[in-house]
Amino acid sequence: MYWEYYLLGIILLPGIIFSLCMQAKVQSTYRKYSQVLGSKGLTGAEVAKKILAYNGIDDVSINKIQGELTDYYSPKEKVLALSSQVYSGTTIADLGIAAHECGHAIQHAKNYAPIRLRNFLAVAGNITSKLFWPIVIIGFILDIAYASVAGKIVLVAGLVVFGMSLLFTLCTLPVELDASKRAISILVDVGALDEMEVKGAKQVLNAAALTYVAALVMSILELLRFVLAFVIATKRDD
Repeated sequence: MYWEYYLLGIILLPGIIFSLCMQAKVQSTYRKYSQVLGSKGLTGAEVAKKILAYNGIDDVSINKIQGELTDYYSPKEKVLALSSQVYSGTTIADLGIAAHECGHAIQHAKNYAPIRLRNFLAVAGNITSKLFWPIVIIGFILDIAYASVAGKIVLVAGLVVFGMSLLFTLCTLPVELDASKRAISILVDVGALDEMEVKGAKQVLNAAALTYVAALVMSILELLRFVLAFVIATKRDD
């Protein structure tokens, strides 16, 4: 019995270590290419404008926001928000990030199916993430205090709720990879970077994608931990 509880405590450790390593990889790659200027002298905002125009997108505004690596695309507001560094920066890292966010704008313009699914799951996931722990706590209280079937039903409901969050994370990875792929393929076409410079931008975006891989690994491990806790509770009642 004790080894099961011990496993509950350490099951997330590999994911945490992996996440920290990926975060370090992202930071080191970003720092490296944030010091390499693009040969064309274009800023992130200028590149974003070129990419949007190249794809016939004329209803998206490009705004500057505060923070570092806080860039995003809002399909609802039709806004491409670039952090101040990326907006005004002319480095390979800045241009790669700006192009990646444009990739999301292109996905929406072309009605890319996976991003529609991710947006739906994002709304559902936002709701279920708030419900998950209350459901789990109530389930364990009912199960421990009364060893009732109701407790197990609530715990299973918690498992389903968490599954929605996992599904969102799973769907996010291919969407982000596709946005980066679109960005890389178009940077040369719009005259933002040359062939050699694009390789650097690709390294930046590939490193960033690893953070989504890490998030998926953590979600899977969290799900395994929850399932194991449910199995332990069931065995105890038996």
